[in-house]
Amino acid sequence: MPLVQPSHSEFISLNQHRYHLRHWGDPAAPLLVMLHGWMDSSATFQFLVDTLPGEWHVVAPDWRGFGDSDWNRDSYYFPDYLADLDALLSHLSPQQPVRLLGHSMGAMIAGIYAGVRPERIACLSLVEGFGLNATRPAEAPGRYARWLRERRDAPSFNALGRLEDVANKLIERNPRLIAPRARWLASMLTRQREDGQLVYRADPRHKMVNPVLYRLEEAKCCWQRITAPVQWVMGGDMWDHPMAKGVMDSLPERRACFARLQENVIAGAGHMIQWEQPEALAQVIQPFLIQAEIRSA
Repeated sequence: MPLVQPSHSEFISLNQHRYHLRHWGDPAAPLLVMLHGWMDSSATFQFLVDTLPGEWHVVAPDWRGFGDSDWNRDSYYFPDYLADLDALLSHLSPQQPVRLLGHSMGAMIAGIYAGVRPERIACLSLVEGFGLNATRPAEAPGRYARWLRERRDAPSFNALGRLEDVANKLIERNPRLIAPRARWLASMLTRQREDGQLVYRADPRHKMVNPVLYRLEEAKCCWQRITAPVQWVMGGDMWDHPMAKGVMDSLPERRACFARLQENVIAGAGHMIQWEQPEALAQVIQPFLIQAEIRSA
């Protein structure tokens, strides 16, 4: 599939991990950092970059344990991603706050970070990332027990078959994803094992349960400290995503945490908006991004 904006790779060290960064555009252009979601990689933003108006220097990392970045030796924990993002922004823009866009898990990391380090963010676009379902303390014993079991018997990925099989599975989960894009994504999200079988290009330990409960009240306290303008972007079919089902009832209280909030809904899109409707997503984020005032940190 021909790409409008070819990317180039850079490998850097962040917190004792070898991180893969994907760059698009002129390094002299305004910087825009994009953060991918769970089981995804920096390549997820290719179609969005291809359709984004204007001149941008877009940089997207592969989070640790995804894409071509190093894996952990053990479980993965949310605060590590905050530390990785902090180190990444210090590398990319040590003096100025940045325009930051995150999708799903990447948006949840970006939202917490923007409240912890508000001076580092010029504007924040959160695509399908409004936090997780609230948890209850009573869930803790069971989650810890499951985590201990999974540490003893770590999960693995099943073989995925041919590249066409992976592409068809992506289309099945994201019905508006067109076939050429699905095939390209399938090639970017998988790798070939020594036996020739395709598996996801990610550490299967990401499937392990997180023993640390998600505390919505803590997330809300972080969101309330954000000083930058914030954009929520939702797919018109977002509530079909399992992660969103427990979020709907508490959406008003989450919304109230953001002092400067703009909301946009992309019709005809599910959770993976940047795959299914990248053109429409580009049209709503472009005016939001260009209005951000960049100042010295």
